[in-house]
Amino acid sequence: MVASAAIAIGLATAAAADSDVTLPAGSPFPESVASLADGTLFVSSITDGGVLRVAPVGSTPVPFFKPGEHDTRSTFGVLADEKTGTLWVASNDASAIGLKGPSAVEGAWVKGFDLKSGTPKVSARLPGGPAIANDFALGEDGSLYVTNTAAPQILRLKPDAKDLEVFVQDDALKGGLDGIAFGDDGALYVNTYQSGEMFRIDVKMGAPGKITKLKTSRPLTHPDGLKPIPGGFLMVEGGGTLDRVTVAGDEAKVETLQKFAGPTGVAVAGDTIWVAEGQLASLSDPDKKGKTPDAFRLRSMPLPKN
Repeated sequence: MVASAAIAIGLATAAAADSDVTLPAGSPFPESVASLADGTLFVSSITDGGVLRVAPVGSTPVPFFKPGEHDTRSTFGVLADEKTGTLWVASNDASAIGLKGPSAVEGAWVKGFDLKSGTPKVSARLPGGPAIANDFALGEDGSLYVTNTAAPQILRLKPDAKDLEVFVQDDALKGGLDGIAFGDDGALYVNTYQSGEMFRIDVKMGAPGKITKLKTSRPLTHPDGLKPIPGGFLMVEGGGTLDRVTVAGDEAKVETLQKFAGPTGVAVAGDTIWVAEGQLASLSDPDKKGKTPDAFRLRSMPLPKN
């Protein structure tokens, strides 16, 4: 039975691999991937900007908007809100970390676009500084939550609001905020890219409460994209893994599901997990710097059933 199960998993993984997507040369170093219920994907580029749209079932990626369009620059997190028909995109002047980007737009921005037409709907700048808008989570009331990697801040954009507000600011979160997601318990969970930590932020009646650093079952290496699934989360680590994370009390069990090439983003479409292989080590590792990988891909695998 064990052998049969292993064969079944292997066949399922091979079938999923057939639908992997190779990104065009003009959209290297993907930072984030978002999905629609029908399997449509959206992917950003931390170096060249713009957002690609990939229709379901092996379609060729096409620009949702081109690099530098709509006053955008380096694109980080992307999140699709089908309820409001909005694609949320984080756009940043990341020149401070060595990423020039395709335009000269200053600051960190949250941009909202119509999912069907690509028409701009929202443009809100992160207040103060320093600021790098990284990733997103949606609250039950439709509020958008944004991590600021350059400061220990989580910001919030309420429905129909024009300006972002600081939801949480705490030095405990100064390790480079990145992935963010709501858990089954209604709390907000975040990780920190540089320090490799994970936190729970209690949320009651729309207000932040206690911040708890979780004890992880193993050390984390550049934790990045974080997405909720029943009973826990999916998380990618720049160190090369896709993980399933389950939280019990103040402890987080981290289980490696599969290894990828420098994963940066994760999304779920139906029963399929999609992972963006950002390979960001090529931008920072002295031994790899200046050597662009041969290809960048969105990888797929079946969502575990239990």
